[in-house]
Amino acid sequence: MCNNFAPATGPVLRDVFGVEPPPGAWKPQIWPCDAAPIVRADATGRRECLLATFGLVPRSRNVHGARHFETMNVRAECVGDKRASCSAWHRTQLCLVPAMAIYEPCYVAGQGWVRYRIWLPDEPAMGIAGLWKQWPDGSYSFAMFTVSAPGHAVMKLMHAPGKEKRAVVMIPHRQWGAWLACRDPELARSFMALYPAEKMMAVPAPLTPETAEETGTADLGVPSR
Repeated sequence: MCNNFAPATGPVLRDVFGVEPPPGAWKPQIWPCDAAPIVRADATGRRECLLATFGLVPRSRNVHGARHFETMNVRAECVGDKRASCSAWHRTQLCLVPAMAIYEPCYVAGQGWVRYRIWLPDEPAMGIAGLWKQWPDGSYSFAMFTVSAPGHAVMKLMHAPGKEKRAVVMIPHRQWGAWLACRDPELARSFMALYPAEKMMAVPAPLTPETAEETGTADLGVPSR
């Protein structure tokens, strides 16, 4: 699962994803409820980029008094059955979340957790499979798809001991166009695969007071998971 990532920059959106960056600014580190760029196909099939809130149902949309469920990640296995995601899924409101890296807590025996940066060293950026939603006021929100990863050499090390091991779905570059053009929910399931561990890099990346200040996350930490 993922609730913190480094989004693509404007030049990467142009040069790698082939889209014009959306108006507005976004943080160099994205956390729940932050705005970040996503890429989708418009009504004509052309790629477009827009800013959307990280979390399919943002906390600001929560009904007063109701229990809030975190919706940054959507389980690929049951996306069509969950109230928060079923309508967007059946409408195949698919997107790519352009990212340079994701951050996960890696638990080391006897040492607690260490924040890790995970990225694709042979690729200019990640295209994470996402699901988008539009609200009546015209704003957008999104979530990242996740799949089970108990045997994955990298992702099995992430998250607290005893917790389910899961990973975001990273769409290979050659499949970006097909993913965005997909209009069949069952066909979309065929994209839900683990990215090869040997093509990923993971290194410690503690969120120090200095980097927290630089990225606007001084009041945030890595949630215990």
